[in-house]
Amino acid sequence: MAGWNMNLGALFKGQGRRADARAAATAAVVQPMVRGGHRGAADKGSLPRFQATASDQLNNRANDRFASIRAKLRHAFTPSQPVADRRMFAGREEVLKTIIGSIEDQRLHVVLYGERGIGKTSLLHMLTQAAHEARYIVVYSSCGANSTFDETFRAAAVDIPLLFHSGFAPTTTEAEKGSSLADLLPSEPISPRKFGDLCTKLVGTRVLIILDEFDRCESGAFRRDVAELIKNLSDRLGRVQLVLAGVAADLTELVEHIPSIRRNIFALRVPKMSDTEVLQIVSNGEREAGVTFDTHAGAYVVALASGSPYIASLLCHHAGHVALDQGRSTILASDISTAVGRAVGEFQGRIGKPAQAHVRRLFEQGRGEAMAMAARASLTSDGAFSVSEIKAINEVDTRKAQAVVDQLTADGLISQVDEDEIERRYAFIEEGLPTYLWISWAQQNLHPETTPKSRATAAAAAS
Repeated sequence: MAGWNMNLGALFKGQGRRADARAAATAAVVQPMVRGGHRGAADKGSLPRFQATASDQLNNRANDRFASIRAKLRHAFTPSQPVADRRMFAGREEVLKTIIGSIEDQRLHVVLYGERGIGKTSLLHMLTQAAHEARYIVVYSSCGANSTFDETFRAAAVDIPLLFHSGFAPTTTEAEKGSSLADLLPSEPISPRKFGDLCTKLVGTRVLIILDEFDRCESGAFRRDVAELIKNLSDRLGRVQLVLAGVAADLTELVEHIPSIRRNIFALRVPKMSDTEVLQIVSNGEREAGVTFDTHAGAYVVALASGSPYIASLLCHHAGHVALDQGRSTILASDISTAVGRAVGEFQGRIGKPAQAHVRRLFEQGRGEAMAMAARASLTSDGAFSVSEIKAINEVDTRKAQAVVDQLTADGLISQVDEDEIERRYAFIEEGLPTYLWISWAQQNLHPETTPKSRATAAAAAS
């Protein structure tokens, strides 16, 4: 290992005795590391470790008395993933009942839309489970920017057994081999009419084809073809129904050629959660993980969530770990405050740097309250909002609400998106800004002792 000393000496050559001493000290550290010997404190277990194995088993080396609760907490609050466990599904029972009724009783196709994080995919998971129980064939597909009709529905055909085609008896060779409808498709790209023709031959079952994240597809042709397929299936009494879901402000933004299929679809804008439903998220987590949210902590979550299941789950997730880190299974309002700080860090990373700098300047200029009012209105109104909504949601007068709009428009933070018969509507220039602004303002101004508890406390009492 003399070479290491020589190289380091050469590196510092000409810098005097201090450089020689530094080289020798560095070599003394580097040499045993290269040999695989002494590694300092790292060998003493001071570095962070995963607390569970890849098979979701507890890691006995983690030495955490709350390891079991932590594992359950991760399952209870999953802000980055949709809810797939019925036990953790909060609220939305009437919404799910309505969707099922439109599919089963009216044989309609379904379109779900709304803002990101409102719970559309969780609803689709619950719908899928209910349909499986009723022996529907469910084909789930997540759309991408480059999705095509041929690729999407050829893949769907693979999951539909040829056994249910009227032209093939159960005992035919093709059916017994496990062939699917895809085996009947031509090699050239399929059209809506061709796929619709194939679907009309199905007997003895019903099929749901779920296209999630439909808004991500950039092809107008794909959207038009899907609309044409819906019309074709409806007119010919096909036993295949489509369920589309995506981020959109309205129905026409998500699906093209609406007039031709309006009577064939059930469209639902997924609403914000009520305060009681948000508290159900909290209660489900308590039951599943074995933790307890005190009354003030639950009310704090409701006040901050503004009807968003994503924000509620995120705050509960972080606050739960904060409490466990402090040796408690009871979650206090102060833990929610700490969770808010962590959430701000996450949201900040999703905002462009120019927007971050702009927002920071506006906060410094005293625009925080105005931004928070508009952000809260945006979150509550699923994106676009009006002056009257700022007034109602924040309980201010019309002049104050109008001043907020005028100020933020002049600041370049919001812009007008449309003008209906009643009043103008506005939206933030960047999708992630409302959540970031609301939580950032809450971090600075909302504390357990000052959080508005009128609706939150009432919801807690009702639960």
